[in-house]
Amino acid sequence: MIVRNLEEARKSDRLVTAENGNWDSTRLSLADDGGNCSFHITRIYEGTETHIHYKHHFEAVFCIEGEGEVETLADGKIWPIKPGDIYILDQHDEHLLRASKTMHLACVFTPGLTGKEIHREDGSYAPANEPDDKTPL
Repeated sequence: MIVRNLEEARKSDRLVTAENGNWDSTRLSLADDGGNCSFHITRIYEGTETHIHYKHHFEAVFCIEGEGEVETLADGKIWPIKPGDIYILDQHDEHLLRASKTMHLACVFTPGLTGKEIHREDGSYAPANEPDDKTPL
C-alpha cells in the first residue's frame, strides 16, 4: 500500500512547477509506483492561459476548486469549468486552459507519467519510451 499526503508531497521533488509560472502539479502517484496511470493535483493560476496537447497520453481532469475554461483548438469550442466538472481529453485534444480563478484540478494520466516530463513547445510530453530532450515552455 502507498499512502501520501498532498502537503508533504508539495515539499518534495513531487511538486513540479511550470517555467512560465502558469501552473504547478503535485505528482502523488507516478508510473514507477506500479500502476498504469499517474494521479496529480494541479493548480492553474488565475489569469493564465496554457497551451496543452497530450498526443501520447489520455488525461481526465476533475475541477475541485476555482473557475476557468477549456478551448479546443480544432473547432474553437469553449467549455466553462467550475467545481464538480470533469473534462476528458479522449481524442488527445489540443487545447488552451485558462483560469479566471486559480483552479485546483485532480488529473489522471494514462500511461502514467514519470514526474520528469517537460512540456514540449507544442504542448505535449514525449511518449513514455522516448527521451524528453525538448526545451520547456
